[in-house]
Amino acid sequence: MSNLLQSKRFVLRQSLIGKDTNVEVSFKNGKSVTYSHDKAFEIMKTALEAMNCWEKYKSYTATNNVPKVIRETEAIISSNQTEVETTTDEVVETEVVEETELETATPEVAF
Repeated sequence: MSNLLQSKRFVLRQSLIGKDTNVEVSFKNGKSVTYSHDKAFEIMKTALEAMNCWEKYKSYTATNNVPKVIRETEAIISSNQTEVETTTDEVVETEVVEETELETATPEVAF
């Protein structure tokens, strides 16, 4: 049975590798994702090993979303992320109305 770690950001840590840990992330924008730490690590391993944060801290985090390379892979167990809706912009012709400058009477003020 896997362990469940709850977090406010996407995280990969060397200390969690091989521990059959699933991570449930609740981002600030209300989206939540549960992913397999080990599967996510395997997908990102080459990129992680080239990063300074991995070399120095043995950890990688993403605050606002799951890295694109992980999205729609077997590493994602569940997600409540809403799908991006594709919309078409409609061009609407509008009539240009020219403004005319009106002269207004300015009341004279005595000083």
